[in-house]
Amino acid sequence: MALTTTASLGRAPPQLVGGWEAGLLIFLALLFFGGALVNPAFFGSTGALHALLRDTSRVGIIAVGMTFVIANKDLDLSVGSTYGLIAVIFARLFAPSFLNLDIATSVIVCILLGTLIGLVNGMLVTVLKVPAFIATLTILFIGRGFVLALTHGQAIYYSGKARDYPLFFHLGGSNVFGFNNQIVIFAIVATVGALVLAKTRWGYETFATGGNEQAAIYAGIPTNWVRIRAYLISSLSATLAALLSAAQDKGVTPLYGVTWELTVIASVIIGGASILGGRGRVIGSCLGTAVVVLIDKVLREGWPITRTVVIDGETIAVNARYTLPAGAVLVFLGLLLVIAVLIEPHLIRRQLAARFWAWLRGQPPPPAYEMEGVALEGVQTKGAMATDVTPSTTVLGRFLGRRDALAIILTAVLWLMALALRPDYWWNLSNTFAIMLNYTELALITVGLTYVIAAGDIDLSVGAVLALAGSTAAYFLKVLGADPVTAVTMGLLAGMAAGLVNAVVTVGFKLPAFIATLGMFYIARGLAAWFVAGQQLTGWPEGYNLIGRKVNDILLHMQIVLPDGLLRAVALVVSVQTIWMLLVALVAGVVLAYTPFGQQVYATGGNIRAAAYAGINTNRVRLLSLLLAALCATMAGIINVAYFRSFNPVAGQFRELDAIAAVIIGGGSIFGGYGTMIGALAGAAVITLVRALLQLNVQGFSMPQHWINVFIGGILIVAVLVDIWVRQANLFGRLRERLARQRAPETSHAR
Repeated sequence: MALTTTASLGRAPPQLVGGWEAGLLIFLALLFFGGALVNPAFFGSTGALHALLRDTSRVGIIAVGMTFVIANKDLDLSVGSTYGLIAVIFARLFAPSFLNLDIATSVIVCILLGTLIGLVNGMLVTVLKVPAFIATLTILFIGRGFVLALTHGQAIYYSGKARDYPLFFHLGGSNVFGFNNQIVIFAIVATVGALVLAKTRWGYETFATGGNEQAAIYAGIPTNWVRIRAYLISSLSATLAALLSAAQDKGVTPLYGVTWELTVIASVIIGGASILGGRGRVIGSCLGTAVVVLIDKVLREGWPITRTVVIDGETIAVNARYTLPAGAVLVFLGLLLVIAVLIEPHLIRRQLAARFWAWLRGQPPPPAYEMEGVALEGVQTKGAMATDVTPSTTVLGRFLGRRDALAIILTAVLWLMALALRPDYWWNLSNTFAIMLNYTELALITVGLTYVIAAGDIDLSVGAVLALAGSTAAYFLKVLGADPVTAVTMGLLAGMAAGLVNAVVTVGFKLPAFIATLGMFYIARGLAAWFVAGQQLTGWPEGYNLIGRKVNDILLHMQIVLPDGLLRAVALVVSVQTIWMLLVALVAGVVLAYTPFGQQVYATGGNIRAAAYAGINTNRVRLLSLLLAALCATMAGIINVAYFRSFNPVAGQFRELDAIAAVIIGGGSIFGGYGTMIGALAGAAVITLVRALLQLNVQGFSMPQHWINVFIGGILIVAVLVDIWVRQANLFGRLRERLARQRAPETSHAR
């Protein structure tokens, strides 16, 4: 008689805490001990441990909320700006120099604002179907613009009034046991969050939605509400952290929350959560936060050294402290994010530690987790839409049927609007080409990003790569005294190295492009500041600056004087960078529209699996597209240094937002498969004209730059919504069909 055997599935993974958290705890202890050895004056005391726990508390509270979002297979990049914005709003409401409201009203308004931000994020991602990284990235930029605009770049303090409300402001101080109250609040939030995620229906629904949303829908789980709820928890966690910060510091600065989204995401991933969704533990996220904050403290505090100085011929030993250069910590945090995300699929999912331990004990290894992350994954198929394949009988109809028609029309309308507002400025040829110079930088970046988005990826690092290339060129020119050719070459190498890392991490290690390029966003920006020590550089040979000058300037440099006439008039206003941009755009446009590689880009972005079945090397297509985006951003950075004859570490700021908006406005799809060079250039023109219009001085009024960035963020959201609900859903095509069906019976009845 045959015996029936049943395979054991093994013990279920622990829900609250497990071996990964134990490893993090050991690593944290070793890291703190190492910090005490390196810098005993700071880390070798109980006060340092208390300070670590206090500073971990605020970041850890936000990490608790982020755990719910990431377990849902979503992402919230807006937590840092939410934290900063809530703190600023509280300061403006409460401070005597502003609205001077009472504490209860100020706190309630901040909580309502935090709830609103969470709802906006959740609705954008679920109801309006905006990709999570685009929605929350845009909210990040909008929030950061509000912070800078509301503070005017200055700190706001209210320590005097704070003495009248000791109950609230005691939350930021120490209790009778000597512990900071923020630590106690953090412990309560972490405990509640851990129990909710591990032991309640909310947690079950979160893991089910993140592990396999389609299966969760079949099981009757309201996945949209689950995802909205996670964004609410995340935003309210950032709100609580901001209020605790307001209670501790009794003031706010414009730098509140800068790069905190990076710290929080890295903390949650280091804590064992999966960027692919379906897994994560709050306790692990809290320990991951402590690891990241401790590393950040070690790097920022530096370590003591002894310097030898000579005064009046006498050698004197002076105690000093070595700290990392400006930008170095940002580089490390960017690397930490990428490494943390790589740990998850290559270490945790493969269970290397458990397998090694089983090998040491001579036992069979545990099974590895499924590498794909979900059991059922739909293939995103777009295909051609009716407006793309049904030709119109009129020239106007064919034009309006193009996806890039909107951008071309908007360009003309904005130009005429500007001409009507300020004809004295806009009709001047030199002013026109001055605007063209601002357009050139954005257009160059947009050229490369068109390929990336059409291939179904995204590059959030183009503005930072611009800064890195410009910083490298400026460093070689000013610090090393290199010649212009060497400076250009090194700038190209630096920018292309960043692009290569983006491509390898995205294609080779199969990380989502937005995560890989988000890490590079911080790495490249940090390196750019590191190279120039956070300072503005200026003063190098005019031979380098010529690549950012007008054509006539180059001719004069070559001792060629043009006679008066049309040719001289054009040479006086047309710049070399504009001509170069047009040449690059022409070549890139021809390749995209008329070569097999261009069709492969569209096929890869439209349906990567079908493209692979058709024999297209999709990895090669995506790699080359990311490299092209880096090359275009690099060229823009090198020209930027020549045009301004200086380099500022903030060069290229918000350019990634402008460029993504330009591609989408120009007919590209955020989901891939579409995009034209004419449309992308027209989209860049729209963004440039919008910025110029908002900065235009009309009857003594011009909008401040920070509010313009908020406005551009809104434009990006609108552009993505138009892409999803008008272009992808073929709203106008379906409306025409409905009208045609309604007219058909009337025509038949008339006959």
